[in-house]
Amino acid sequence: MTVFWHRRDLRAADNRGLAAAVDDADDTVPVFVFDDAVLAHASDARLRFMLDSLAELRETYRERGSDLVVARGDPAAVLPALAAAVDAETVHWNADYSGLAQDRDARVADALDAAGFDTDTHHDAVLHEPGMIRTNAGDPYSVYTYFWKKWRDREKPDPFASPAGSDLADTDAIAPATLDGGAGDFDLDDALCPSLPSIEELGFADPAADVQSGGTAAARDRLAAFCDEAIFSYESDREYPARAGSSRLSPHLKFGTIGLREVYQATEAAMAAAKARDDAETEGDANAEADDAEADDELDPAQESVRTFQSQLAWREFYAQVLYFNPEIVSQNYKAYEEPIEWRNDADELAAWKRGETGYPIVDAGMRQLRAEAWMHNRVRMIVASFLTKDLLIDWRAGYDHFRTHLADHDTANDNGGWQWAASTGTDAQPYFRIFNPATQGERYDPDAEYIREYVPELRGVDADAIHDWPELSDAERADLAPDYPDPIVDHSHRREQALAMYKRARGEDPEE
Repeated sequence: MTVFWHRRDLRAADNRGLAAAVDDADDTVPVFVFDDAVLAHASDARLRFMLDSLAELRETYRERGSDLVVARGDPAAVLPALAAAVDAETVHWNADYSGLAQDRDARVADALDAAGFDTDTHHDAVLHEPGMIRTNAGDPYSVYTYFWKKWRDREKPDPFASPAGSDLADTDAIAPATLDGGAGDFDLDDALCPSLPSIEELGFADPAADVQSGGTAAARDRLAAFCDEAIFSYESDREYPARAGSSRLSPHLKFGTIGLREVYQATEAAMAAAKARDDAETEGDANAEADDAEADDELDPAQESVRTFQSQLAWREFYAQVLYFNPEIVSQNYKAYEEPIEWRNDADELAAWKRGETGYPIVDAGMRQLRAEAWMHNRVRMIVASFLTKDLLIDWRAGYDHFRTHLADHDTANDNGGWQWAASTGTDAQPYFRIFNPATQGERYDPDAEYIREYVPELRGVDADAIHDWPELSDAERADLAPDYPDPIVDHSHRREQALAMYKRARGEDPEE
């Protein structure tokens, strides 16, 4: 008998650790533990998505004649007691890469070892585990471009098979009434949950945001729809928030409702389809063979779009590796400056940013989308992060905390990497002197103001040019066009100069030079 501990891998298909647990014994007991130490960092939106995904996962096991054992408590106490109750030899799980996760897993492994059980950890959330892709000197990469080139050329593993019913412990053997036992002073009966707890029982409330559906079925539907069409124009559409260019797979990748190998395999199938289409279009062209010889490894636009999406998977792994080797960056700058950065940290400006009332339309649209959907378009995430750190001169950690509270897809490695990139404090970060002009960004990536009008109803009757010029309009013009929408809370040009001076001082330079 083995135990498999689910965490950020809420699926049965293409689950590396689960497949290993099944191969290790005749029967496997799947378990999920609500850990209060982890719940302390949770949010309404993420918990809603997770509970939906757990409900589907439990039904998946029940369809196979088994069940998902659900408990609440310290996994260092729950897992040894459960392993003893089912007479297991080994407990398997998939690795997580934050400092909190690494510390928890080490503590759980020590507790299981002390109780006489073996443990086996697997790398499932990445295609290439941290440390497998290094510089020629043997160091972890801190520059994405070089990491990407090696990641792209490495062979990828195939998806792992789903367990059959015969691979799993049957329902009667792992029913809460059957599982009886303890370890020391710990009583397993008190920890077991006969049914999934409600979001309120876990200390949270149903989110006001319209959180997208969790679970493997929803993830596969999104992946299939994306690979049927949008992936072939991803390169050209992904930066424009009014276009349906995003996969919206990020919460599914966060909670592992779909396996990365399955996702990558789908992108390779899309790549093959794009190549076949390109070949068919050039068939019969007398110059095609010569063109192919000249092009060599060049890709047509559809193939390039697929490759660009694959590069986003590599970005996730790059940031996971950065976090794995530098867990302190959750709260510390990755890049050291000679002097502390003199953040202004104005509480009123931070509050206006959170509400989406800065008077910069593209920024406010993004912040309101976050509140409405527990998600934000990636280009807009960059814009709002730049605005917070470079226009409002507020510490990136305040923005990171707000995202962690509201995003259904909050991923420690990804979000930390993005925020530190915007703040010019991270690995491979945007240079401090490159500062987004939010009005220009809105005009470039939402030229017709479709996205802005969707999330900022006060501006729905305003011409696109006036929306993009909003910071430059007079008070009277703004009052006439949209009296309920706020004036800009800062002057971008002025704050840009302040930001440049602030970073120069942090670098030990004279801001006047």
